[in-house]
Amino acid sequence: MLAILADMKSGDVGTFEIPAPELRAGGVLIRTAFSAISAGTESNTIDTGKKSLLGKAFARPDLVKQVVQFARKNGLRSAYQKVQSRLDSVTVLGYSSSGTVLAVGEGVSEVRVGDRVACAGAGYASHAEINFVPRNLVVKVPDTVSLEAASLTTIGAIAMQGLRQSEASFGETIVVVGAGLLGILTIQLARAAGCRVIAVDANSTRAKQALEFGAHLGLTPDDLSLQKISEFTKYGADVAIVTAASTSVEPVEFAAKVLRDRGRVVVLGTAPLGVSRDLMFKKELSLVLSRSYGPGRYDPSYEEAGNDYPIGYVRWTEQRNMEAFLNFLSTGQVMVDSLLRVRYKIEDGKRAYSEIRASGAYTAILEYGAAERATDPSPIASATVQQGRLTNLRVGCIGAGSFARGIVIPFLKALPEVQLETVATVSGASAYSAQKVFQFRRAEQPGQILASPSVDAVFVLSRHDSHADYVLSALLNNKSVFVEKPLARNAEELESIKNGYRLEQRSGHSPFVMVGFNRRFSFAAEKIREYFAGRNEPMVIHIRVNAGHLPREHWTQQSEGGGRIVGEACHFLDFARSIVGKSIVSVHSAAMPSGSRYSGDNVAITLAFADGSIGNILYLANGDRSLPKEFYEIFCEGKVARLDDFRSLEFFSNGSRTISKCNGDKGHKRELRLTVSAMREGQLSPIPFEELVEVTAGTFAAIDSLNLGVAVHIVPDGSTDETSSHGPASG
Repeated sequence: MLAILADMKSGDVGTFEIPAPELRAGGVLIRTAFSAISAGTESNTIDTGKKSLLGKAFARPDLVKQVVQFARKNGLRSAYQKVQSRLDSVTVLGYSSSGTVLAVGEGVSEVRVGDRVACAGAGYASHAEINFVPRNLVVKVPDTVSLEAASLTTIGAIAMQGLRQSEASFGETIVVVGAGLLGILTIQLARAAGCRVIAVDANSTRAKQALEFGAHLGLTPDDLSLQKISEFTKYGADVAIVTAASTSVEPVEFAAKVLRDRGRVVVLGTAPLGVSRDLMFKKELSLVLSRSYGPGRYDPSYEEAGNDYPIGYVRWTEQRNMEAFLNFLSTGQVMVDSLLRVRYKIEDGKRAYSEIRASGAYTAILEYGAAERATDPSPIASATVQQGRLTNLRVGCIGAGSFARGIVIPFLKALPEVQLETVATVSGASAYSAQKVFQFRRAEQPGQILASPSVDAVFVLSRHDSHADYVLSALLNNKSVFVEKPLARNAEELESIKNGYRLEQRSGHSPFVMVGFNRRFSFAAEKIREYFAGRNEPMVIHIRVNAGHLPREHWTQQSEGGGRIVGEACHFLDFARSIVGKSIVSVHSAAMPSGSRYSGDNVAITLAFADGSIGNILYLANGDRSLPKEFYEIFCEGKVARLDDFRSLEFFSNGSRTISKCNGDKGHKRELRLTVSAMREGQLSPIPFEELVEVTAGTFAAIDSLNLGVAVHIVPDGSTDETSSHGPASG
């Protein structure tokens, strides 16, 4: 499909052929008919891309601070690679579109295939022929409203939310500062609400044109305008809504000047908020920000998970604001026909963005053809097999996030025996970006990779909620699979993978599953195992993880992430399992009360092993990030090994200490090298499948133990069982 993308390094914009998104539960696939270019918002994104690296730093000092903190903790080289990975990417543009429903995902009943809909959301309602949009960001379009007009729905909802934030009432006077697209829609909505409206814009032409859209006065921001506003209002304006996109404080400063005593300033645009305190203080003005298009914005539970707010408590969500705007279009109280005259075909996206500023148009509407486009026609290579082994391992990667782009894919690309065949993501744009940067032969949908005869091995690097399905599908397609942790989020997903693995075994195949438990492959882990080789008594392992706080709304804390115990603490269960070398037989956990800040992520996990060894893992979210993240101590037979964040390894024995430098190696490269070698040679996974299942089941047992208050036993097949006979163990 065609989509308009912006290069984050150069700021260049163009129309490209990228994979279409896949249908997922909780959303719908939309064939786009029209989408609206928001000249102000989208131009800011492009302008930032065009800046030099120093210019980007000045534009986003918050990100610079994050990079500096990362460099202090991980080194300058890692920080540089992380920044370059972020810049070597493209982003989809657009956030307001309309079209027809192509397919409906599981759990969606509000719309049906063929319905005409308006769509919202950056990354969802993109300038692309086909979009996946979550259910709460889709609304039906009334029969009396054209799809062209409906393409402005998101921008109209932004204007509507700003008006709601102003709390303007019937008969009040509103000054709209900035008469661009957002300002024009705000003017019409304010008139429909029974308010008197004054438009102010630095462009005198736009100020005059605002009269055609219902403004009672159209002015430029000067002293004469202040006098005219004073005469028109008698007391001063009740509300000033700033819709201007500006780098100057002047729009907000002007808004404060025109207000009456105890008036209200509402900021919708990107203008700075540095208004004079003296001016605000003497009038006792209120300053309010309007958060995009309504309650639900930036809430993953609402936008991504589809959980609506009860109407009795939240009358106007972003979806209900969209519906209300469409109703105003339907009744003719908001007129947009004159805003729809500048149009471009999706193929002319580059020209549309270059011309919209020079033309002075409020917006440009992109039109999409109805014909479905063919995918990349490049030929499919056949496998080269020599003496029962693959001379080239053709790899397909599902997922191209920061870890994939920063660690896994660059290493695979560097291996001469690996051929980067295809890459897929749920959105399509990031797949195209990864294809371009790492020179994959093609970019596709995840389902195409899993079924493709040109792919020997699948690397699953996507979000946690997709892991089990992709692993199972890879197994059933007789492909080797590497999956970043976790293998599964719950016992049901794990059971489905076990069943698929056994089915392939019974079919005469040799299934290959590997999980990204990298720490056991580190230089330090190898040295520790060597140090305690031949031991004759159990060992005690203590692991302290200063994981740091993550807000409850972070995706890893949601159902899609499975929580931090399943999603990250699994690393440390596996590390302990690899050092002891014996099975985990029971798990007991205790957690600090979560309160309003935490999510069960301050936890002590005690492991009991088959040989009597004990593992103690302290996974903590209540520490300080200046403390190194990971600390390990292993005690056995009068000897101690101590590992500090994979940078310093110490051995204590017979009253002496030996120190070894580790250089931060956490085992990623060795893990991937062994995995690729085993895949090519037709050998077993570097970690036996039974151990992968056991460690995964151990994380579920840790959660069960928290809920039950007792130790939970792990039986040999990886399932768990409550074992009250162990009694409550100490943290």
